[in-house]
Amino acid sequence: MSLPEGRRGEAAVGVLASARYGKDKVRVFRVVRDPTSKVHDVVEYNVTVLVEGAIETSYTQADNIVVVATDSMKNIVNYLAKVSPHVLDPARFGLHLGVHLLSRYAHFTAAFVTVEQLRWARIGTGTGSDGGAGGIELSEHKHAFWRDGTEKRFVEVEVARKRDGDGAVARVAGGLRDLLVLKSTGSAFENFVRDEYTTLVEVDDRIFSTSVDLRYTYGEVGVKLGPRGDHEDSEGRKGLGVINFGEENFDKRGTGAVHPWEDAKVGARARETTLDVFAHDESASVQATLYKMGQRVLAENAGVESVGYVLPNKHYIPVDMKYIGVDNTTPLNAEVFTPVDAPSGLISATISRAMT
Repeated sequence: MSLPEGRRGEAAVGVLASARYGKDKVRVFRVVRDPTSKVHDVVEYNVTVLVEGAIETSYTQADNIVVVATDSMKNIVNYLAKVSPHVLDPARFGLHLGVHLLSRYAHFTAAFVTVEQLRWARIGTGTGSDGGAGGIELSEHKHAFWRDGTEKRFVEVEVARKRDGDGAVARVAGGLRDLLVLKSTGSAFENFVRDEYTTLVEVDDRIFSTSVDLRYTYGEVGVKLGPRGDHEDSEGRKGLGVINFGEENFDKRGTGAVHPWEDAKVGARARETTLDVFAHDESASVQATLYKMGQRVLAENAGVESVGYVLPNKHYIPVDMKYIGVDNTTPLNAEVFTPVDAPSGLISATISRAMT
């Protein structure tokens, strides 16, 4: 790209400090069919893929020779959704995708993959038997599903080539968003700062509702890459990157701790822990309950290094009916509430594993 008249030959006033590009919001839906049982599994993902590396000349010299088109990245996501044996697991699929990109393109030094999973659950169907319990027994339908709420599981994967060229390292975070929860008692908020700006009344029993955003991180692990650049796979296809990818590609470093390859189990435990603490904690505040959640997740998942929560306080305000002589504001008698979306409290924190 030419410079304006009168400025040709002048040095650039800035330098390219960092650069990253890729494809956002790649929507993928995959059906996996078991030919023997006729059972189908489905997953729906929103995928983001970004890369770093020797791509600076596309910015500074308008030279696209180093650019793998973002449309090609979308095609790679779809291709791996077809051939990867890990497509039903968002963490393993994201790791496979990141390793594939670095193995296929030698000038990329890092790949960043975010996989957001939408919830589908099997529809229960009646078997025609009451099971002796007076009700219809349900079994899971083989290929019929329903959208199980707005909650989304996500995985963030970074695969970065080692500077010595011997493999790569993977950094993985997992979590969930938009897990809406509510309990109608077992929560209080008292003894906070009271000054000239305070109008909030202290309460020893209130509705506690929030939309949970949870993010946890693993320790860094080593990853083996495939051959760099153009090469042939076992069937003679050229330049396809790493197709045969599995747990053997990882260096667990002998810790015996949980590993991002097992994120499905960790994610399920973290979700159940979050729900259990929320339900059973006699909450003095959102902050106190959040801290207990994080401590439990760390205690139950060796290898998880930090846990972060963002908890917006979903307010339910008792309707004042004093004008007609009805008490609906004291905690014991408050039964009719007005949900209030905004403004809302917003509480967040990260709990990191203590150094030993």
